[in-house]
Amino acid sequence: MPILNRAAELQNEVTEWRRHLHMNPELLFAVENTAAFVERKLKEFGVDEIVTGLGRTGVVGIIRGNLGAGRTIGLRADMDALPIIETSGKPWASATAGKMHACGHDGHTAMLLGAAKYLAETRNFAGSVAVIFQPAEEGGGGGNEMVKDGMMERFAIAEVYGMHNMPGMPVGHFGSRIGPIMASTDEFTITINGRGGHAAQPHKTIDPIVVGAQIVNALQTIASRTVDPLGSVVVSVTKFNAGFAHNVIPEQAVLAGTVRTLMPEVRDTGEARIRQIAESIAGAYGATVNVWYGRNYPVTVNHADETAHALAAAATVAGAAQVNASLDPMMGGEDFSYMLLARPGAFIFMGNGDTAGLHHPAYDFNDEAIPHGISYWVKLAETRLAA
Repeated sequence: MPILNRAAELQNEVTEWRRHLHMNPELLFAVENTAAFVERKLKEFGVDEIVTGLGRTGVVGIIRGNLGAGRTIGLRADMDALPIIETSGKPWASATAGKMHACGHDGHTAMLLGAAKYLAETRNFAGSVAVIFQPAEEGGGGGNEMVKDGMMERFAIAEVYGMHNMPGMPVGHFGSRIGPIMASTDEFTITINGRGGHAAQPHKTIDPIVVGAQIVNALQTIASRTVDPLGSVVVSVTKFNAGFAHNVIPEQAVLAGTVRTLMPEVRDTGEARIRQIAESIAGAYGATVNVWYGRNYPVTVNHADETAHALAAAATVAGAAQVNASLDPMMGGEDFSYMLLARPGAFIFMGNGDTAGLHHPAYDFNDEAIPHGISYWVKLAETRLAA
């Protein structure tokens, strides 16, 4: 089943927008130029209402249909880039050193703008479409900020949908699943306080490095011996900082890492066990410990009915054989999770083809995917808001 003819016609124009955004990446909430570009385009399209500054720098456009009154659904794209030095070598590579669109948010923004242009031209639906352009997905929780700013209530959004590109999935393919699809992304820091001294007299010290090593090993038992094997959890220690000289046992060691889960109850267990393990091992060696645990993005959980509608829209565009309705969950995080806590909805992936992976310095969004993404957004809006 083909993409929309108008979406194909828009590909070159939307590609220009995408490459402009790629060349001019901005981080977290400091996406003022990107937001201004979005606002300018929405005005050109004749969008009925445009609100800026939501969630600090987010933009929402409201497009009203021609088929009468009805509900409002939200379609969301993220706008921010990453602090990475680009190595793609593309003519449209980042013009700002140390910043690049390494996750395809330039493509997400451009595709939703393309869909907004189409929907503003045709208005073949009842009710309204809210096109949501969000800052600070990459660690800033911009989705949460927009929710806390009252976005759902202000525009009476009844359902909300998100989409992300996936390297390795063929262009024109889609995938999603009911239930958890992306993990919560918590962080921890464990500070171990021992007693320093000469490396030749370890018996006079309380070695925080030895304590830390035991804690690192024991943390791996959370996945292997605490949590049900079917209840996914990943505990990764990613930092171990201690000492400054070959012949000195330091006073302190600091461990840090991340915990990723797909179920809230497993998330609770992970936090509790990290504290128990660190405190027990430190106590056994005579050291003291301080555990900081920070909860970041919650689990991204797709709602059943809305996921079925999203998959059906994707099948209309791509054909049922090109849509995976049982996509494996991923242990990466996504702050669209906050929007799904506020309203029913679904998050879907679309193919980016054989490209470098997300967050890789050689990554680039595949412009061949643009008409597929536009067509998906349009079909989803028109079917969810049918007269």
